Amino acid sequence: ERVTPAVVSIQTQRDPRRAQRGNRGRVPPGFEEFFRQFEDRQPEPVQADGSGFIVSRDGYILTNNHVVGDADRVTVTLTDHRVFTAKVVGGDPTTDVAVIKIDGSNLPSLTLGEDSTTRVGDWVVAVGNPLGLDFTVTAGIVSAKGRGNADLPGLLGGNYSISDFIQTDAAINPGNSGGPLINTRGEVIG
Repeated sequence: ERVTPAVVSIQTQRDPRRAQRGNRGRVPPGFEEFFRQFEDRQPEPVQADGSGFIVSRDGYILTNNHVVGDADRVTVTLTDHRVFTAKVVGGDPTTDVAVIKIDGSNLPSLTLGEDSTTRVGDWVVAVGNPLGLDFTVTAGIVSAKGRGNADLPGLLGGNYSISDFIQTDAAINPGNSGGPLINTRGEVIG
């Protein structure tokens, strides 16, 4: 009850023409005319969903960079169904962390906990917006700590430089990305 009001649903849109322009240099020689015919069509915006959590009462939100990093438009929905347009303040693709901002005041916010005191076997809760559902909560335990890129080479593909993963058996589904992992004191530890 205390945590979920500060967890947000994030919807992003990306202009597909921007993506096409970025891919023009990858067209093999002689195929330019073939691909040009597709540029005249009005493609649908690329949409994605994720989660995040408010960390300050004036509207700063933490999420994953892969949720908002390439977005042209970011919309945030709170549990009370208020909808805000968000601005991407900054992001780091190598650690997959991003900060976005909505205009608001006196917003519910979460406290950041100390993950170094978290122990294997501690109960944790993952809160998010998986599969387009409204704010679900899953529970589990900390299965391992200190996982890094060397432990997960196939999963990360070398794009990230995260060296201290918290492994959990709490269900994390598509759309949970960016949502908090909460300890039993209601503090964010991941």
